[in-house]
Amino acid sequence: MTADPLSRVFSALADPTRRDMVARLASGDASVGELARPYDMSVQAVSKHLRVLEDSGLVTRTTDARRAPVHLEAEVLDLMTAWIERYRREAEERYRRLDDVLRDLPDRPGTTENDPTTGAAP
Repeated sequence: MTADPLSRVFSALADPTRRDMVARLASGDASVGELARPYDMSVQAVSKHLRVLEDSGLVTRTTDARRAPVHLEAEVLDLMTAWIERYRREAEERYRRLDDVLRDLPDRPGTTENDPTTGAAP
């Protein structure tokens, strides 16, 4: 069974090395060797990580005369952002409604608000 595109992206980003690679590629294309440099792993291991990122659609590899640069596909990040934003807006709306309910509650005896002995300000 093939996972949906968003699931593949989140699954690919579940690994900290791949998240770091994506962060590094955000500042520009890099070769596999350049991406492998800061990690204590073989170029083959880095290539396996890149294959997962490619399969998710987060990166593409192109060929030019001198090297095979890896390129971050920003459109996939836009897909993630849209999905996250939907739930962020829903959560903010729930918090706004909760704030409205709490603001409308009358002061109850036993609370510290407006209590001169606690130093709580009105």
